[in-house]
Amino acid sequence: MKVFVPQEVIEKKIFVIRGVKVMIDRDLAELYGVKTKHLNRQVKRNIQRFPGEFMFQLTKKEMGELVPNWHQFTRMKHSYVLPHAFTEHGVAMLSSVLNSEKAININIGIIKTFMKLREVISAHKELAYKLAELERKIDKHDSDIGLIFEAIRQLMAPPEKAKRQIGFHP
Repeated sequence: MKVFVPQEVIEKKIFVIRGVKVMIDRDLAELYGVKTKHLNRQVKRNIQRFPGEFMFQLTKKEMGELVPNWHQFTRMKHSYVLPHAFTEHGVAMLSSVLNSEKAININIGIIKTFMKLREVISAHKELAYKLAELERKIDKHDSDIGLIFEAIRQLMAPPEKAKRQIGFHP
């Protein structure tokens, strides 16, 4: 049973929280076709597989920022349960916890999406570096071109005629 979720759908569910790209437990549960409660129960049963760099629980402040900014989280507005955020490695670990073919296929799609985002970011960094390098070259050339124009202006200026000095010259 092959399950296909478009990358665009997955990309919309990836957020940057605490400087890390993560997916929220509710979104993951929706993709896997399970209840959030079931997903979190499986994570708690296998908590040793989810160290802090794989998964963390959002604070009230973070949840307060997430809910009003993203309409997909309006259901969380009055929830007393703080959601969990899973990094790319945490999502990969979920496939071993949620042992189903659907979970494995969804995980493959999610991991591919994370890889694609990493490639895009890498390409942007390279482009930004090349742009800065080009800008430095242009700045240097601008000053060189300015010197050339100054020299041309000096050559084009009519020569000043030497005034004849009046008086006796030995």
